[in-house]
Amino acid sequence: MKFMKTLMISVFSIIVVGVIGFIGVFYFMDDTTDAGELSIDEMNKYSYETPEMTTDLEDGTFVRIQFRLITDGKKSVNEVSQREFQIQNILIKELATMTEDDFREGLSDLEISLKDNLNDVMNDGSITDVYTIDKILQ
Repeated sequence: MKFMKTLMISVFSIIVVGVIGFIGVFYFMDDTTDAGELSIDEMNKYSYETPEMTTDLEDGTFVRIQFRLITDGKKSVNEVSQREFQIQNILIKELATMTEDDFREGLSDLEISLKDNLNDVMNDGSITDVYTIDKILQ
């Protein structure tokens, strides 16, 4: 009888330790990266490709553009995909004030502005980089 009691306590203790370990690994481990540089695998894993967008510039020139947004974690990627309409809104507002020359010379400024404006509305993480992956000026 004493052996059964000891066995049951041992089994119960192992189960409790296992459950605590499981919770610790999956609940407390955050999916965001450290403040250091992302590896190329992490960049691909935590990136979001915007749909291609066509809009006009201030001088009547049309531009077709597409970006890849690099985030700091899985939650951030999900949030960015839900904020696609805000991405389009920010781009339309930014591009509406640019001329063809501004666009050619200020593409880096547009990427920085998109990153800053989106980070202002993000709740679950942040965007670390913005890359222009496709652009056609007509």
